[in-house]
Formats: sequence, C-alpha cells, structure tokens
Amino acid sequence: MRQSAKPLFFSWENLGDLEVGRPQLGDMAPVLIYRLLQYALKAVLAQKLGVAATKEIFIQAGRLAGEEFCREVLDCDLPFERFFPELARKLEEWKIGLLQIEDLQPETLEMTLTVAEDLDCSGLPVCHQTLCDYDEGFLAGILSSYTGQEFQVEEISCWATGDRICRFKISKKDV
Repeated sequence: MRQSAKPLFFSWENLGDLEVGRPQLGDMAPVLIYRLLQYALKAVLAQKLGVAATKEIFIQAGRLAGEEFCREVLDCDLPFERFFPELARKLEEWKIGLLQIEDLQPETLEMTLTVAEDLDCSGLPVCHQTLCDYDEGFLAGILSSYTGQEFQVEEISCWATGDRICRFKISKKDV
C-alpha cells in the first residue's frame, strides 16, 4: 500500500541536501533558469489572481525566504554597524547582488539601500515599472528577523525602470 506524502512546508531544512541530490551538477544554476521560473510563475499568478495579488504573494514569499536566510546564513548577534557589511558580503557570496548603504538613519532605522547586479532584474528590458517584489520582501524579512521589528520596503528604482541599480527605501512599520 502506498503511503501518501506529507506536504512539503517551507523551511531551510526542506530545501534539501544538494551534495547528495546533485553530486555532479552541484548547487549552482544559471540566473536565466532562476528567472525563467520566477517570471513564468509571476505571469501565471497575475493572469489568475491579478497583478496586485501577485505582487503581494511575491513580497510575502520573499519575506519568508529573507527570514530563513537571516537565521541560517547571517550572524544575528552582530552589532548593527557590523551586520550590514556581513549582509553585503553574504549577498555577494551567494551571488544575489551587490549591496550598498546609500543612506542610514540609525536612530529611526530608516535607510536607502541599493543592489547592483540584482539577481531578479539586472539586464532586463526597460518596462518603466519596478519588478523586484520578491526582493522587497527578502530585505524586509532579513531586517525583521535581525531586529525583531517589522519593516516596510519599497523599491523606488529598478533596472526595469531604466536605472542600473535597484534602490530600496526602508522604514520601520507602525504596528
């Protein structure tokens, strides 16, 4: 008798053991394949649920991923002034993008961050709209996991708007 599989819930552990599962191909795949998955999924969801709902789903998914990434990859015990260099180093190491702090107000935790060579959009054709919904959530999830506070992240410029970097305005959420 065949047992029914348990649903696969998202957690870092459920991402699998890539050394065992991909002994020849390894853990790297081309950015194009990542984007093929992301933008095909985005197109189907937008067609079925609408653009606004799709954007919110990608923000929520990014947030969940950012929280896990922070807990599993980053040192959350670092003081604030050392956390961001660590974050920038890990984002580059994992080939997600090149993070820079453009503006930071430590007393309010308001900031503007830029990401060059962004995994989600660098090199896309200009379509005059920001596209990095997942990144908004990813950054919010990282910051929320690190600080224990809620953050609002808004992409204000993007490769797809004609800029050569993505720029994110970040502020604490009023809860």
